Amino acid sequence: MSGKVFQSVEPSLSKINVIDEAAPGLFASLREAVVGTSQDFTEGSIGRAIVLLAVPMVLEMCMESTFGVVDVFWVAHLGADAITTVGLTETCLMVLYVIALGLSMGATALVARRIGEKDESAAGVVAVQAIVIGLLIAATTAALGFRYAPNLLRVMGGSDDVIRIGSDYTRIIFAGSATIFLLFLINAVFRGAGDATTAMRALWLANIVNICLNPCLIFGLGPFPRLGVSGSAVGTTIGRGVGVLFQLWILTSGRGRLVVHARQVRLDFAVMLRLIRLSMSAMFQYMVQMASWIGMVRIMASFGSAAVAANTLAIRVIVFAILPSWGMSNAAATLVGQNLGAGKPDRAEQSVWRTGFYNMLFLGGIGLVFIALSERIIALFTVDPAVAPLAVSGLRLLSYGYVSYAYGMVVTAAFNGAGDTFTPTMLNLFCFWMCQIPIAWVLSFHTGLGPRGVFVAVVIGDTLLAITSILLFRRGKWKKTVV
Repeated sequence: MSGKVFQSVEPSLSKINVIDEAAPGLFASLREAVVGTSQDFTEGSIGRAIVLLAVPMVLEMCMESTFGVVDVFWVAHLGADAITTVGLTETCLMVLYVIALGLSMGATALVARRIGEKDESAAGVVAVQAIVIGLLIAATTAALGFRYAPNLLRVMGGSDDVIRIGSDYTRIIFAGSATIFLLFLINAVFRGAGDATTAMRALWLANIVNICLNPCLIFGLGPFPRLGVSGSAVGTTIGRGVGVLFQLWILTSGRGRLVVHARQVRLDFAVMLRLIRLSMSAMFQYMVQMASWIGMVRIMASFGSAAVAANTLAIRVIVFAILPSWGMSNAAATLVGQNLGAGKPDRAEQSVWRTGFYNMLFLGGIGLVFIALSERIIALFTVDPAVAPLAVSGLRLLSYGYVSYAYGMVVTAAFNGAGDTFTPTMLNLFCFWMCQIPIAWVLSFHTGLGPRGVFVAVVIGDTLLAITSILLFRRGKWKKTVV
């Protein structure tokens, strides 16, 4: 069945020339994508529009994935308990990520639609309301996370040693909640406006600071104090904060595609309510997905710290490749939102199929590399005999699902970019809660797979999500969504 679905994702897919009509200017387009210029993505070559949006978004997501890889690379030198601390804290942060991603998706959809309608002033008002909501929520999560850090690690199955070593790490990460929210939200505003290059630069800057500070603060290099695993939290939070300051400077200085003027810095409750209403469904969508993942990690934690550490390493490597593909998915969301705003639904649909095809080529190639080189890749992080074999097995198993991930993430992002956040929410509920978690439980505890059953269940659930998303997207109801 899945073969027929993927063969039919686009009736004219066989006619797509990968080089595209913009091939003669491919290198010029790549350069322009990195440098950044103001563009109207509702006109001209779709292939060129994908390049101009996707390239900086892919580079942005590479930097986002680098945050996690840098953290776990240096922390891995401190032992399995330190790796487990990072993994469990990241799992706890998924609740915060759910809210930030939901607001980001709502902000991207509204800003993209207003830009497509050529109403940049209204787009600026949306940006201000998104920032205000983000700051209010961040203050609450920071207070709760800081106060209850040890309890959170204990609930997630952390041992006494993990709680002793990692509580300060968790406190610091939660205390920096505002930097997480604003980095997500303001970059979402930039992407919705088609200014993907600025979003990319913000994360590059944040990562340069993070990469420089983390080893210094973890190991006490030079004049820096030796903070151990907590040093990773301090370096990451400072890096994100520098990125946010850069974002705010661009947003208010007139150097980007979208400018927020002083007269727009006000509370607009009508816009705020519209954004909250749109984002609530998106938040629940991500909440279903993230809560499902928390459940999967909890199943893995039943097999001990070594299993959690292996899961953390395998997932970090997988996400390192998938996050750039989310960049392509974000490009599809922007193209859908702007073209619907311009009254061009057919161009919006064509953009999605084209982006999905490119994403499949990219992730398919990465998956083959990971399958072939999984042992060498994991060896870069750890050679612990209790951790490495399971991490290698997990990396290989998860890589088999890359083609499904490619289409699933693009089509889901397209629904969200259109403002139809309800459909992906229901799909997540069905595929993850009704299918993936029960399958993981059965495979892990009632077969000989053990913790490897979790990895197999992830592939099954995400493949099911891709197939059902494509079938619903082809029906075309998303084209009539009003935001």
